Amino acid sequence: MRRKLVPVAALAMVCLLTVSACGSGGSTRKRSRSTDRAPAAAPGTKKDRDVDATLPAATPGPTASRRRDVRLGCDDLEDAQVGSRTVRYRGLAQPVTLDDGTWRGRDGTTVTLQQACGVGDLDGDGVADVVGAVALNGGGSGTFFTLVAWRGGGGEPVFRALADLGDRTPLERISMAGRKATVVWLTRSAGRSLAELNVRRTSVYQLSGAKLVEVSHTDQPYAP
Repeated sequence: MRRKLVPVAALAMVCLLTVSACGSGGSTRKRSRSTDRAPAAAPGTKKDRDVDATLPAATPGPTASRRRDVRLGCDDLEDAQVGSRTVRYRGLAQPVTLDDGTWRGRDGTTVTLQQACGVGDLDGDGVADVVGAVALNGGGSGTFFTLVAWRGGGGEPVFRALADLGDRTPLERISMAGRKATVVWLTRSAGRSLAELNVRRTSVYQLSGAKLVEVSHTDQPYAP
């Protein structure tokens, strides 16, 4: 009878140890699952970025769009500046700013915007340039004509370059193509007086820094 009790007691001890081990293992796995769970997304993480990605992208305001689309035209030259501090117009110390197409100095000198005008691209940057002309009169018989180029800056003319044509040499028309300005104006042959105009000249100009440079011209007889 005593020999049968020992195995029973040993069997009971084995069972208790087995149950304890099983319970401990289950507890470890449960803690492991809770530890492996991903933490909640913090502000500014991928979750928030995914939500922000659904929002429409910001677009330029209407003012910025209009500035890019504005094209400089001949009508914009009425209040344009002629010359600059580095590129002097007719030797004047300060640039001239037109007011409704005219500038008047304290000494009676006037600068007047001429009708001849052309619009195009002088340097291939995709921005419209305008080539026009002004005439200076200092109160005497002389009237000095100057070819002027302006660049469009948000629809406003920005002075670029000039070329003097001389005394009493009026312009008839200006056209632009292929980064060149073609100017038709009146002048005189050698030996003629300043009052005589007997040549209609067609000159082709290109932009070179702050100058409009004549690259070619052809002449035809002119009779008033």
